This record gives sequence, structure tokens and C-alpha cells, in this order.
Amino acid sequence: MDSSKILKLTFAGGTGSVTGANFLLEGEGKRFLIDCGLAQGSKMADEANWKPFVYDPSTIDALFITHAHIDHIGRIPKLVHDGFKGLIYSTIPTKDITELMLADTANILSHSDHGDNEMLKEIYSPDILKRCFDNWQVIDYHQDLAIGPFIFRYRDAGHVLGSGMLEIIYNNKKIIFTGDLGNSPSPLLRDTEAIKNVDYLIMESVYGDRNHIARNERRVRLEETIQDNYKRKGTLVIPTFSLERAQELLFEIDQLVEHDRVPEMPIFFDSPLAIHLTKVYAKYTRYFNDFARKQIGDGDDIFNFPGLKFTLLTEESKEILHEHNPKIVIAGSGMSNGGRILHHEANYLPDANNTLLLTGYQAMGTMGRIIEDGSKEVHISGQVVAVRAHIVFIDGYSGHKDSDHLVEFVEQTADTLQKVFVVMGEPKSSLFLTQRLRDYLGVAAFAPNENDVVELDCNGK
Repeated sequence: MDSSKILKLTFAGGTGSVTGANFLLEGEGKRFLIDCGLAQGSKMADEANWKPFVYDPSTIDALFITHAHIDHIGRIPKLVHDGFKGLIYSTIPTKDITELMLADTANILSHSDHGDNEMLKEIYSPDILKRCFDNWQVIDYHQDLAIGPFIFRYRDAGHVLGSGMLEIIYNNKKIIFTGDLGNSPSPLLRDTEAIKNVDYLIMESVYGDRNHIARNERRVRLEETIQDNYKRKGTLVIPTFSLERAQELLFEIDQLVEHDRVPEMPIFFDSPLAIHLTKVYAKYTRYFNDFARKQIGDGDDIFNFPGLKFTLLTEESKEILHEHNPKIVIAGSGMSNGGRILHHEANYLPDANNTLLLTGYQAMGTMGRIIEDGSKEVHISGQVVAVRAHIVFIDGYSGHKDSDHLVEFVEQTADTLQKVFVVMGEPKSSLFLTQRLRDYLGVAAFAPNENDVVELDCNGK
């Protein structure tokens, strides 16, 4: 037995929290990073994001990105700023989306009231962003990339456009970093690929302790929420994540409008980032599922329908307030911790005729979580805002697998697993899923802590 075939895995981020994914895999003289994301909470510029990395960025050979959510890519500029000169790899759509996401983040941070604002401007400077993409290479799903004795390939995670599980083959052992796993079946994307013969699995656990409502119930509740708001002649405000959730909502509302399931009314898509990302989605429809591609093939412009208005300019966004009710406003950010949604919530939350629809996970410390937990007032731009609007929560719009489906995902390869590391979840979610995997599947599952280091024995089968 060759004892040298042991890899070292460091959990540099993404433990004890949903956000901040960052994992270091070392072996054979190589050092690879998987994801490099921002830790997100009450504000984007959390101090933890700007502390030194626990490794020397200049020693990293390559960075692999699972998908383009900011909690998986947001610290790439700092990585480059601090000396990383290796290559960055992702799927084809992920690179296009990352360019938009990082530019948007740079804009947000430049206007933040963070004490180290000048330092943030230096990290997110145009020169640093350019250097990020100068060293970026794309590989499609199932395309093998060999680096020394390692083979890397992406498998479709079904989470957002371009999202990929990173599969690593080393000495005939298979390691998979899931990134985020999609809540399949998606209205737009293909299902999460099945996995087999996996030895080590590093998996997300955002919804590790709870389940979503069924997808058909989700559609019914969306339809009912729109109809109820229309009857009250109110404004339906939907905070949404610009990436994937916004496009899914447009597609589902398109289906409701096209089939006369809801009355026609003004629907404002009020997020410049989401508008630009929707153009990327329209560019890469070949990655959609069969149903969505058939709709497009049959002539349905799935991201445009009667009543829909794209408000790209700030002046257009402000004019929404003067549009007669009933109406719908879809705006970012999805957790109400920044973006245009704050302006709309300040205007519409005090009126009991209006509705706020929460469609996904709300992280601890965010205003979305405060509202979800039942607070009767919130603070927006230094003002106290009463919460009198109807609050509706439809968790089926999450882009993540729920607890039962995470267990089913692992079950596909339970017979070969040596260890499962449960990450990217709040502690109660990660620990609950860890125990479920042990009890139901009999696998060796663990919930590591930040900066834990483990060894992966990759000696012969």
C-alpha cells in the first residue's frame, strides 16, 4: 500500500453557515481550491470576508467554481489581489454570469459604508477584475481536464444555469464537491445528475432539516397569492435573487398569464442585474430542460409576456410607486439585505392591502429573515417601517434540494462512500442531515467546523 496517496482537505469556509464556500484540496504537490465565496449576513461587507486567507493564495495551482452565486465566487478578487496567479475553471455559462455578478458586487461595495471602503475599492478594482478573467478557462459538462494525476469534470447540479458538481478522480478514487444541489425538477433546468461509485462526498445542507412543499402546490400558491393581491387592489412585492429565482419566476408567471390563470396587470421586473442575467439565460437555452426548450421552440418568449415591464434605470424604478394598483414588483435582493427591494419595502410594507412574498431561504441576520420571523417593524435607511402587509412564504421556490431529496441523492452511492462531509448549512441543518445520513443510510457522515483539516485516504480499492 502506497501511503503517499493521501489527500488533505481544509474547510476554509462554508461550515457553520450557508455562505462563504471555500475548500482547499492538497496532494501530489498540488493545491486546488473549490469555490471562493463571500460570507453573507446582515451586510455584504462583513469583516470576515476581508481577513487574510488561511492559506497562501500564491501557492494555489487552480481554482474550480461550482456556480456563480456570490457566496461561491465573491472573494475571487481578494484571492487575486492577495497573490493568486493560477487558472480558474468553470462551466461555460458560469463564467458569463460571474462577470455580471462580480461587477454588481463591486458596485455595491463601492457604495457601502464599510470602514475599509478604500481597501474594498482596491480589491474590487477594474484591474483586479480583469486579471480574474484573464486566467479563466471554461470546460463543459462531462469534459475531462487532467492536471498531473488528477482528472476533473463537471456534472450538472441543476441549481442555477451552469451549476456543476465538481468530480475529481485520483488514483481510481472519486471525490465530489456538490456545490449547491438543485431543487429538481426545475421549470427551466435539467435535473441534478445521478452520482455513483463516489468515495468522498462534500455536500451542501441548506435545507438539511426540512422539506419543501410540492412543486404543483407551489404553482397553486403563487397563483392564489397573485389573485388575492389583485382582489385587494394592492401591490405584490417579491424580493428575489437575481440569478435563477428571478428567471424561474418570470417563466412561471409567463405560464399563468399565457393560460389566463391570473388577470393581466403591470408586472415590474426591477433589477438591472436580473435583467442582464436573463439575457444570459436567453443565450444558453441549450442547457434548459426539454419542457422549457419545447416552449421556446413553439414560439413562446418565456421571459416576456403581456404586462411585463423591465425597469433598468433608477428613474424608472422610482416611477413604479405612481403606477396604479394592482401591480407586481419583482426586485433584488432576495434576502432584502440590499438593492432596490429596500425602496419598495419601505413604500409598501406599511399598507395592509399589499403583499410581500418570500420565495426562498432567508439567512440569519438579514431583513428577510427578520420579516419571516414575524417582526412588526423593520429599519430601512435609518427609518422605522411598520410591517402591516400580508406576508406570504412559499419555500418551494428554493433552488436547493430539501432534506428528503438530499438523503435520496446520497442514497444513490451510499454503498461506496467512505465519508460524507456535510457543509454549507446553518449548524442545525448540517447536524440534522448528518444524523439522518448515519441513521438511514449507515454512512460515515460528519459536519466539520471552520478550518478543520481531514485526510482522504486514496490508496487502492
